[in-house]
Amino acid sequence: MVDKPRRKPTPDRARKRAIRAQAARTGVSYLVAARQLGAGAGERPSGNDPYAGMPASRGRTVYPAGSDNHRRWLVECRGRRDFAQRVQDARLAADLPHGRARHLTDRFPPTRGEDGSGAGSLYHGAGRCTAVASLYLVVAHERPDLVPSAGELAWAAELGEETAIDTACAGLDRAARRLLDGGPLPTRTPGDLYPRIEAASAALASSLIGADGTVRIPGRDAFTGARQILDAVLVVADDGHAPGTRVRMLGGPHTGATGTIVGAFWESSGPPSRYEVRPDGQPSGVVMLPGELWVLSRDELTAEAADTPVS
Repeated sequence: MVDKPRRKPTPDRARKRAIRAQAARTGVSYLVAARQLGAGAGERPSGNDPYAGMPASRGRTVYPAGSDNHRRWLVECRGRRDFAQRVQDARLAADLPHGRARHLTDRFPPTRGEDGSGAGSLYHGAGRCTAVASLYLVVAHERPDLVPSAGELAWAAELGEETAIDTACAGLDRAARRLLDGGPLPTRTPGDLYPRIEAASAALASSLIGADGTVRIPGRDAFTGARQILDAVLVVADDGHAPGTRVRMLGGPHTGATGTIVGAFWESSGPPSRYEVRPDGQPSGVVMLPGELWVLSRDELTAEAADTPVS
């Protein structure tokens, strides 16, 4: 009797076992688990599809997909501007501090989290434009070296590319955003920021000073919106995923659950080092590392909206 040769293990079978284990551990479909493992090995999750899922440590999401058709329409309208309109917008973006604050507020309009997510309002807050401007004032007062020159901004504006202004203002934008990293979750204005805004406004003769000599500082909710607006503009140049991005948690007490990114945390350079995520149906957010999050793919978002599993 001739013994049959023993079947040798192959990488393909081992990979399939790993995919099944990943699917069971994270509560996603076999297809999505395969994408997760492929991305972890350094492969692009799904060719060149910008809507493919990916680990949050990779890629970029500036305008998250969602059911807010009005916001989508506003963003699409911006994409159809002619050159003269783009130059006009770039000039506004170069006008520090109030013009740039207005530009960013228009560029990243308010929205809401998806139904049932509990994420609530995003990029909202009455006075958020003033809040962004006040953060720029503090940076200009305390770190004037981070403020680009008027000549540099004027030259960049004539290119008609808002990203050229983003590049010139990169240090200023990041410093302004990092002023808001001192508060507890849910992130609000750090307690020591109001006196710094008052000092900067007085030193720079800001228009925030009213006729009675007091500084008009917006409420705390405005700074939450300002935080998310600045998160989004930093994502444009440095990658990461803007507030509103839907994710699945791959670690921690909410492993396998879906949630919404509501904020990012930034170091002195590079993409976000952490994200604030609101798990679906939970009253508060949690802080997660990028590697602990999976950005949902277009198929997953579609299935989620239809309340059906991805096959």
